[in-house]
Amino acid sequence: MRKIILNLATTLDGFIEGANGELDWCILEEDMHFDKFLESVDTIFYGRVSYDLWGNYQSDAAASDMEKRFSSLIQSMKKIVFSSQSRADEKATFISTDVVAEVERIRNQPGKDIWLYGGAKLITTFIENGLVDEYMISVHPTVLGAGKPLFENAARFDLQLTDTKVFKSGVVQLIYAPKTR
Repeated sequence: MRKIILNLATTLDGFIEGANGELDWCILEEDMHFDKFLESVDTIFYGRVSYDLWGNYQSDAAASDMEKRFSSLIQSMKKIVFSSQSRADEKATFISTDVVAEVERIRNQPGKDIWLYGGAKLITTFIENGLVDEYMISVHPTVLGAGKPLFENAARFDLQLTDTKVFKSGVVQLIYAPKTR
């Protein structure tokens, strides 16, 4: 069975974006080996807002080779968008009903692991339904003081630390699995 991996960046004070949607604090360096993660997944789960903002992002000609590679890898993946709005989109499949059953159906198909990209509402839905197999949280050395929190309106749940990685930028990646009782 394919794993669903929540992989995202957060500030030290727990925000996934600033009060005005800013992401300029997010560091991405070669020693983080984000390309290895991208090569381990073949599907991305988005909420509609996140998909509309980032689902079709393509790096421009002035981007670094690393950014161009990441963009190319992301564009090659299957995109599933969970939304109350059903719409036709040649680059993504929209799912508007029975999220849990659809996720289980997709998870049981052959393929690589699945990246749960977000947004916050979708992440909360996945957490509440026990659909996240791994939490890969990269904590960045920035304090924003306000913004969109990672675990907005989440009920308590326990995790077990399985790995940590420290990067030269000061980013610390924490990898957790749901704690079994």
